[in-house]
Amino acid sequence: MSTMAESSSTRRRLTSVVVAALLAAGLWVFRGPVVAWFTLTSGGGAPSAAAPPRTLAGASDGGGPDAADEIDYWTCTMHLSVHQKGPGNCPICGMKLVPVMRSRQQDAVVTIDEARRQLIGVRTAAVTAGPMRSTFRALGHVAYDESAFVDVSLKVRGWITRLYVDKTGERVARGQTLFTLYSPELYGAQQDFLLATQATVADEAPGGGARVSPLARAARQRLRLLGLSDPRIDEVARKGAPDENVPFVAPASGFVIEKDVVEGASVEAGMRLFRLAALDKVWVEADVYEADLAHVRVGQHADVTLDYLPGQSYDARVASIYPYLDPRTRTGRVRMELANKRLELRPGMYANVALNADLGDRVQVPAAAVVYTGPRRLVFVDLGQGRFRPQEVQVGTEADGAYEVLSGLHAGDLVATSGVFLIAAEARISGASKYWEGGDAGDSAGVPKTGAPR
Repeated sequence: MSTMAESSSTRRRLTSVVVAALLAAGLWVFRGPVVAWFTLTSGGGAPSAAAPPRTLAGASDGGGPDAADEIDYWTCTMHLSVHQKGPGNCPICGMKLVPVMRSRQQDAVVTIDEARRQLIGVRTAAVTAGPMRSTFRALGHVAYDESAFVDVSLKVRGWITRLYVDKTGERVARGQTLFTLYSPELYGAQQDFLLATQATVADEAPGGGARVSPLARAARQRLRLLGLSDPRIDEVARKGAPDENVPFVAPASGFVIEKDVVEGASVEAGMRLFRLAALDKVWVEADVYEADLAHVRVGQHADVTLDYLPGQSYDARVASIYPYLDPRTRTGRVRMELANKRLELRPGMYANVALNADLGDRVQVPAAAVVYTGPRRLVFVDLGQGRFRPQEVQVGTEADGAYEVLSGLHAGDLVATSGVFLIAAEARISGASKYWEGGDAGDSAGVPKTGAPR
């Protein structure tokens, strides 16, 4: 068994050595075409190491063998930091160095012949100017309409003798009895009212009516301030006896969302016993990213959908924008109001909110044309005859696959939208490498600064 294991291990090692040898041989055989891919010759061939320090055929715009077309330095396609005065191999990886032409250093134009352009799939599109509409989505949730909250509290101390509404979530109607209360203070105030009413002097007033004494009016006002309604006070006066267990009714219709009392409990003045909420109208609160808040306005249209009701959309309007951000998520809250007559929308549900902003007329470039190079944004302008020039741009809002152009392009400019990264790689090798190294636009990289109107 040991001999078989050793034989298997030996075979695996031999297989690994053979595979490594084949890979090395393949890289050696195909290193020329790989290097040739990134050169700027119109035919795509790599320059010979013995070639004189002149530009390759067709490398410059003019094609003449002047001093501007001389080779500036030699570099490695894999290590652009390598700068040598003559041809040779890369000291880091051993690949053959390729020349960087002086003319390319000046104008940073990349030339790609038609055959290679079709091979790498280069396509172009025009920069346009027209209306721009931004649609962005936000996650929201259904919430209670806080303006419809009603609290039930007491103005006297007492004891709950009977509780008629004893469950959270129960629906109540305005005027429905919630509980009865025994309160010594309220009982005494009723007795004072009855005594003052019975002691009223009935003088004949002009018109034949009876005049109510100030004492009776004060006693009635005291009962009002303690929480009794006028119909309840009139009922006490009609009976001629105080109520021991005074009923308290719901001040509004809605659902009980908070209940802080049980039957027989002792309650204090000012204590909240119930909180009622009407659900015929609800809020949808959405968290909008900080970058999108600039495009949100009060009255703006929004589409609201819920997973609970697939296929159904609610038309809403922005009612309010909260004046602060959540410091953890860096989002601002936007509130919309929705009618809820059928009670389909329930507080706590998640909602998907799509906000539409009309940005007006803007100069726009396809998003696929923009290359990020650290602090810069680049596009490659098609100059015709297979030539592309890198151009720095400043972009703004992104919407529907396009960026707003703040500067750097004009409407009608042709830019590369496909194969952009291969063009960028060739531009780095061919002489615009300084542009990726942090130089200012318009410096030796030769990328001009031009402004475009918004």
